[in-house]
Amino acid sequence: MKKIVESFELYGKQYRLETGELAKQATGSVVVTQGDTTVLVTAVISKEEKDYDFFPLTVDFIEKMYAVGRIPGGYLKREARPSDKGTLTARMVDRPIRPGFADGFKREVHVVCTTLVVDSINPPDTICVMGASAALMLGAAPFDGPAACVRIGRDVETGEFIVNPTFEESENSDLELTIAGTADYISMVEAGADEISEEDMLAAMTFGQEAIAAFCEAQQRFLDRANIEPVEWPVHVADPAIAERVAPFMAEMSAALRDADKLSRMGKVEELKARIKEEQFSDEERAAWKGDIAAELKKLEKKAMRAMVIETGERADGRRPEDIRPLYIVPGYLPRVHGSGLFQRGQTQALSVCTLGMLNEWQRLDTIDPAEGKRYMHQYNFPPYCTGETGRMGAPKRREIGHGALAERALIPVLPSEDEFPYAIRVVSEVLESNGSSSMASTCGSTLALMDAGVPIKAPVSGIAMGLIKEGDDVVILSDIQGIEDFLGDMDFKVCGTAKGITALQMDNKARGLSVDILARALKQASEGRAYILDAMLETIAAPREELSEFAPRIETIHIPVDKIRDVIGSGGKVVRGIQEETGASINIEEDGTIHIAAIEGPAGDAAKAMILGIVKEPEVGETFDGEVVGIKDFGAFVKLTPGKDGLLHISRVANGRVGKVEDVLNLGDIIKVEVLEVDPKTGKISLDRLDKPDAPESSASNGERRERGDRNGGRDNRPGRSGREGNGGGNRTPRRRHDA
Repeated sequence: MKKIVESFELYGKQYRLETGELAKQATGSVVVTQGDTTVLVTAVISKEEKDYDFFPLTVDFIEKMYAVGRIPGGYLKREARPSDKGTLTARMVDRPIRPGFADGFKREVHVVCTTLVVDSINPPDTICVMGASAALMLGAAPFDGPAACVRIGRDVETGEFIVNPTFEESENSDLELTIAGTADYISMVEAGADEISEEDMLAAMTFGQEAIAAFCEAQQRFLDRANIEPVEWPVHVADPAIAERVAPFMAEMSAALRDADKLSRMGKVEELKARIKEEQFSDEERAAWKGDIAAELKKLEKKAMRAMVIETGERADGRRPEDIRPLYIVPGYLPRVHGSGLFQRGQTQALSVCTLGMLNEWQRLDTIDPAEGKRYMHQYNFPPYCTGETGRMGAPKRREIGHGALAERALIPVLPSEDEFPYAIRVVSEVLESNGSSSMASTCGSTLALMDAGVPIKAPVSGIAMGLIKEGDDVVILSDIQGIEDFLGDMDFKVCGTAKGITALQMDNKARGLSVDILARALKQASEGRAYILDAMLETIAAPREELSEFAPRIETIHIPVDKIRDVIGSGGKVVRGIQEETGASINIEEDGTIHIAAIEGPAGDAAKAMILGIVKEPEVGETFDGEVVGIKDFGAFVKLTPGKDGLLHISRVANGRVGKVEDVLNLGDIIKVEVLEVDPKTGKISLDRLDKPDAPESSASNGERRERGDRNGGRDNRPGRSGREGNGGGNRTPRRRHDA
């Protein structure tokens, strides 16, 4: 294929699609660019069909540190496991393109997005969806494209929507809506917002759909120039006999599904499936049609569940579409931890635990993203036992990272600023039971944990997961979906927010023809569900605790002049380490002179604060100090006024009367009361007077009588040029021999 380049401008930004030069052995490859940010997106379709009952699609997003001109951190100095942001980007590409593949297509598809250049102005994530769509279509994949993804921001000053905002534009936005799909339908939505209304969110979605259509049109112009040769990909079609043998069990499947207990229901369904396999298929057929039989049985379960909802308005656990499962809410569930909350909805249970720390315990990020780190960390764990299964535990999977990021996004808008609450905050949500909506349970549980910890959040946040069953023109929206309604339904729509508005949402849509009207209905029903759950939460804890846990550190913030930072730190950190070792407090010093002092016990923090303020304090004329004598010279004594400042007490001011030797009156380590007489404006040297002067000892005065210069040192003359030897003093000096040149 010859090199093809399509450059275009949309919504004030420059884009470029290119193919035919790089990675030509891939099924399809595209270089996609926004500004100078450049990503190579490749798609490869395997040559063999897999006997799976699912579509084997894999998406990887590879962050190359050279793209931002940096060398990776760590010992190996090479890219290793993807960052959380890289994992989230891979999920963001996967979710909108997965529904676009033809049913029955079972060849493995691997999409790889490799960052080549990141200009730190334009994010690389949204353009990857357009690149993946174009790469798949260049390879003539059985894919319903073009598809595209846009991020919609909203200027807080003008209220205007921004398409694919730069990092700088995002800082002045109260909305971050990532929306993907085709020109005809929306397949994925991800959003974080500063408590915006449902109406504003719908307006942003409508605008985003229009923007997606514009990008799909530009992508189609690029594809039209490529002369793509059609490929007849084999789409697997199961033997019709399988469906014929399974269909008669519809009534039995419907009966098996009517059980509110998840494990019991699953047991009945699996027992029925096993009986159907045993009774309807021979050993040879089970071996030959293994994947097809499993897929058909899943279709039977899906059809029975959906028919139940559409025809009767009743769900598997007996609820009506808008009903919420029973709630069990306990803030402060654990002792000693800084904050905790148990939130249970039906058979989904999450225990969230909050830990407070110094700001220097924030999470540092070694990624291509401009953000250096984050102060608030939300982590979500989904162990195998929460679904009654065995399994291997280790690094978090993509789903866990995604759910944790959603809960984190939901709570960030209500967190206090660093100035109001100078803490790093970590919340861990342990999913102990799961039957759907566990990410929303973790959001609610984390709100409880933050409030129990005494974090002064602006407003409590609740969350709910909505579902959709759509058969033709029949549409039923489900509140608080459980697992079966997620797996077999058409939509998973999670909405989080306060009583004022939405803070986060996430949607994955499997049904085509999802209209804005349906989304409006879903948002309204979600708002009612969120309000119900929030009221139940506030009955158990009405507001954040007024006091932090006794086990949480108390952090006090002070500010010092920037030119004093060096004095507080000391050479090699000696001074600040000494303060921490002596007091037991933790100290974090920032470049602008802000110092955070943390201590479990108040006296430790007070002592550290006093020592720091003492170091940076500039003594003033007239101030008095109880100072320690730290040095003695012939001409006076040096007195320590503050940890960083000494002053000179002249010998004439150490006592009343004449003093011959300072040691006759003062010793090292003595504590004396002194007053500042003078501070030299140029050198900063400080002159002192002693306020508690004793009378000078008589012996000190007699020792102070001045001797004649020639009588000092036993009669020796120490002036330059004098030998100082006995017998050669005065006029008896032997002249030096002169040397002629």
